[in-house]
Amino acid sequence: MPSRDGVKMDSSQTVFRLERGVTGFRHASEPPVPETDPRRCRRAWSAAARRARGQVGDFAEREYPQSFHSATINDRDGSHLALFQAQVPLAAFVSDRRWAYSAEFLAPPPWAVALSPFGFTVLGASLLMSPLTKVDTTALSVAEWGEIEYWKPKTLGELLFNAWD
Repeated sequence: MPSRDGVKMDSSQTVFRLERGVTGFRHASEPPVPETDPRRCRRAWSAAARRARGQVGDFAEREYPQSFHSATINDRDGSHLALFQAQVPLAAFVSDRRWAYSAEFLAPPPWAVALSPFGFTVLGASLLMSPLTKVDTTALSVAEWGEIEYWKPKTLGELLFNAWD
């Protein structure tokens, strides 16, 4: 199956699988959700800065209830802002800092491939703008579905990079 924009594709449909815990929510009886170590994000971002021939501008660890860390790189093309999902190793690019995101995603710059050796999947704007009906959500828990039903995200990006509490 060819891959485009972080999505596995076949002749019938486009699918992106969300892993259990990606929302950061769980029932008290369930095991803890995974976490993306901010140190891992920083190491990956430093490698990306070297690849971009730029400099790391800053790195902001998530503030509760945000579901992401953010970081900038400044290079000859300007400033680039990435979001690192706090539960699973996913990254996205946006133009400016916000408390949460819904439709502000950008195509990743070519040097974003430097994040892959650190285990990050870089998501493109078209995938992040996909409606949740196009996403495989079968691994999500009942607690996560409760949050989705409450907050009603319309897109994959809105689910991944939120400030739900």
